[in-house]
Amino acid sequence: MLPSPAGYLAPRDTTSPTDEFLKLVSNPFSSQLTSKSVLVALGTSLGVSFAIALLFCLLRPYNTIVYAPRLRHADQKHAPPPMGKGLFAWIKPILTTKEDALVEQIGLDATIFLRFTKMCRNIFLVLSAVGCAILIPVNVVGGHGMYKQWDHSINGLMKMTPQYMFGSIFWAFVACAYAIDIVICYFLWRNYRAVLRLRRTYFDSPEYQSSLHARTLMVTDIPKSLRSDEGLVKITDDLTTTPEIPRAAIARNVKDLPDLIEEHENAVIDLEKVLAKYLKNPNKPPAKRPLCKPSKNDPDHPNKKEKVDAIDYLTTRITRLEVKIREVRESVDKRDAMPYGFASYESIDSAHSVAYLARSKHPQGTTVRLAPKPNDLIWKNLPLDLKTRRWRRLINNLWIALLTVLWIVPNALIAVFLTNLSNLGLVWSGFKTQLETNPNFWAIVQGVASPAITSLFYFFLPSIFRRLSIKAGDVTKTSRERHVIHQLYAFFVFNNLIVFSLFSALWQFVASVVNETKTTNKPIMQAFQDNHPLVNIMLALCNVSPFWITWLLQRNLGAAIDLAQVANLAWGSFSRKFLSPTPREMIKWTAPPPFDYASYYNYFLFYTTVTLCFATLQPVVLLVTALYFIIDAYWKKYLLMYVFITKTESGGLFWRVLFNRVLFAALISNCVVALLVAARGNRWPMLSAMIPLPLLLLGFKFYCSSAFDDSMKYFTKGESKGPEAATPIDKESRRRDRVGVRFGHPALYRKLTVPMVHQKSQHLLGEIYRGRLDSDADGMNSSGYSDVYSMKRMSRDRPGKPASTPAPFEIISEQKLDFENYKDRPEFSEEFGGDGEVYGKPSDLIRPDTPSSFMTGSGDRGRSLSRESDRTYTTEDVPGHIYPTGYHSTPSALREYSPSPDGRKYEGADMTISRTESNPYQLRDESALLHGAAPMGEHTPVLNQTSGSEEGGEYDYFRGRKA
Repeated sequence: MLPSPAGYLAPRDTTSPTDEFLKLVSNPFSSQLTSKSVLVALGTSLGVSFAIALLFCLLRPYNTIVYAPRLRHADQKHAPPPMGKGLFAWIKPILTTKEDALVEQIGLDATIFLRFTKMCRNIFLVLSAVGCAILIPVNVVGGHGMYKQWDHSINGLMKMTPQYMFGSIFWAFVACAYAIDIVICYFLWRNYRAVLRLRRTYFDSPEYQSSLHARTLMVTDIPKSLRSDEGLVKITDDLTTTPEIPRAAIARNVKDLPDLIEEHENAVIDLEKVLAKYLKNPNKPPAKRPLCKPSKNDPDHPNKKEKVDAIDYLTTRITRLEVKIREVRESVDKRDAMPYGFASYESIDSAHSVAYLARSKHPQGTTVRLAPKPNDLIWKNLPLDLKTRRWRRLINNLWIALLTVLWIVPNALIAVFLTNLSNLGLVWSGFKTQLETNPNFWAIVQGVASPAITSLFYFFLPSIFRRLSIKAGDVTKTSRERHVIHQLYAFFVFNNLIVFSLFSALWQFVASVVNETKTTNKPIMQAFQDNHPLVNIMLALCNVSPFWITWLLQRNLGAAIDLAQVANLAWGSFSRKFLSPTPREMIKWTAPPPFDYASYYNYFLFYTTVTLCFATLQPVVLLVTALYFIIDAYWKKYLLMYVFITKTESGGLFWRVLFNRVLFAALISNCVVALLVAARGNRWPMLSAMIPLPLLLLGFKFYCSSAFDDSMKYFTKGESKGPEAATPIDKESRRRDRVGVRFGHPALYRKLTVPMVHQKSQHLLGEIYRGRLDSDADGMNSSGYSDVYSMKRMSRDRPGKPASTPAPFEIISEQKLDFENYKDRPEFSEEFGGDGEVYGKPSDLIRPDTPSSFMTGSGDRGRSLSRESDRTYTTEDVPGHIYPTGYHSTPSALREYSPSPDGRKYEGADMTISRTESNPYQLRDESALLHGAAPMGEHTPVLNQTSGSEEGGEYDYFRGRKA
């Protein structure tokens, strides 16, 4: 809690600005917080938190879009329990929903997050009893004689610190160090076993058993001589020979296709924003058309500074990018194999047994591991070789270290000046005049500037670390998030704990040493010893401890604001009223937001580390942190059950990161106790008694790793599961896995984004858009003299029915501005649904359909012979996903069919495609973004179509050419 504005702005007598600056930096905590200040902070924190929670209770029943989006959109299996309209109707489901039900509803990652929160709550409740029963009485009674003799005005908080004690009484702190480690290790061990049980249950779940990634291996760093399907099988056979021959698929080079798709998506979003702003008032559009500068990546516009008509330019650029994307998809070189691939087994046991044997081996110089879910992969990093990845990781660590060190200066200046603007006035006479002239204004600025700057920096910090981790070569989003947790935690502990707490002590100590060497000509080592560095550090930590109490008390305010979703509610209302949101943005506002595990875990770990650091210095901090976790454990449970979704489910793989950081926090606590006994206690006997502590923590870590980690990671380690083992899925189903398709690069099948326009502006599109709005996409109506020119364009989704949307835009009515209508579309579900499991459509089980046109829904079935037919055809009838021409693996004896030039029947990348004399045209993965796009000079003839009839042939919804 910060001092009052009046206290900030009180003038001081100063000497020179330089001397005053050095004085302020050397002791930024000169005005200590009193016990009364902490009580005020406690009352304010609890009072405001209660008020915000009450506001949440009032708003929740009438705004389910913000406070219960999961309840609106999740399928029956993953939907949380229904809630009533009462003010406190949300409390009962939170209290009664057990952990096993949570795993089904919110996933294993969210369940382990809640378990970790409860573990922190239990740890600090037990340690609070230890601190209050042992340390507070020891500190108060042990230091009574000293502070009574020295200074009667010492406040109550400082009496609870050990800075007034000497001698053998510090044996109590050594005993508490053992107690802290025992309590932490007990709860970690207990929860490690619980996480193992959850992981084994996760392995046995029907979703995991039927998923493809569970029995698939990912092989990276493949040498050129083995970059084929047969090479992948040889690599796995070098590890062990299994009764099953894996179905392998080597990856293919997608060239610059991902970059083109990203540019296309950016152009679509830019066009939507331009149209939303220009057509904000459809009845009275602006007289001047919007302008923009050409994209830096657009070769058709060499002059990037010249502004052009935004609508015309962006629609033209979208069309050109679509043509380029189609051309690249058609030209993927079948001979250009990449250094990674996937091999799928018929049973999970075989895949995990091979992965277990490969955990410390590198056959043929490759790395073999269990394949993650396809949506978890960072595709652009998979081709990187081991040498490149190591070099990038080194550069990444250097950048993070540089950022961490550079933040020391602004962090210190913010702590000294922005939190107290009167300090800035002491070194800047002109600013001091402004402070005295407008004290109320600068008091407001002071209350906003420091938290705004720090919050803004910490808001972007996770994104910065994510980008750096991707640059470093992380191959999965899960590993990227684990590295972000590690980097954020290291940054916070170094800058916000160590530097912030010890900066003044170190500055004062160095200044004293330099002064003594100059004035008394003492040797540096003698001056160093005379200034008692350990005592100075201990006193500095004791003096700063009240600040951390008030800081942790204020965390309850952040938890309450998070529960009330104040930011989302305020931003949505503000944007709708004062800005010009696009239909896409309004749809996203109604979607369940993804939960940022990296940020939340970092904050919880940082709170834990701060508390354990100051547990023996100021035991009250244990009570404050226990209070925080008691409250937030239930609030976060509500948020994960009803508001947030897990974007990329890892199956609980964050646990080891958390385990290691908590052990590190316990080690820091031991180091603080060692500092205390070395500064004021019987140094060597007490330090000798503490030597086993770090060894015990290290031994505990290795014990848990050897006892639990392999069982948590692998379904089996090669041993037989016995007669009770579940019967694997039949081989006919395994034959249709199509590994090369489901683990194919998304750029090959990803459906292109279409500009969305609100229905209220539909009547103006013909006036503002200078291209064709209602021409046939296949070029049949490209001429005004055609016999069918006056006929209405037919719907691509419903044959025989007129199209309802004028291309190249997708018209969105007011009633459709809800995520419920778009949660099956990859462009929305990838960001707000992860792999789609929450909505009953996990992509690992059913791959999204190959895109046909921008009006086609994503779907999870293969395309049937007739769009109106209710029949779902098998892989042999119609392939659900068809790669561009050329994307087929080399012939393999392991397949039932090999690529055949006559085209009668072949299989590439585990995908069967039939071509007969009656259907000589090969379907290709193309996406006709613009219905009004000019014809490419050739088109696929329309075959005989009979709705609902299997014999009627198939309507070719794709533009193509004869094979």
